[in-house]
Amino acid sequence: MCRNIKTLFNFDPPATDEEIRASALQFVRKLTGFNNPSKTNQATFDLAVEQVAEAARTLLCSLTTSAPPRDRESERAKAMAAARKRFGRT
Repeated sequence: MCRNIKTLFNFDPPATDEEIRASALQFVRKLTGFNNPSKTNQATFDLAVEQVAEAARTLLCSLTTSAPPRDRESERAKAMAAARKRFGRT
């Protein structure tokens, strides 16, 4: 599981292109095992990131839900509280 990939669906305001691309980058890094690909693989790696980002964008725009949109600040506060509980105060 890619732990750094965050849920992007059903937020107000919607996910930005930067957030979608960051998730795509994490996904491709996980699949390939490359954090920074070699110069030989860079173009292929970048193409994969763009293709995954486009697929994610299409998916997010196509999904529907009857649930109210989530608030980014309350989700962030929940995540921080969970991290404090799990790891203690730092």
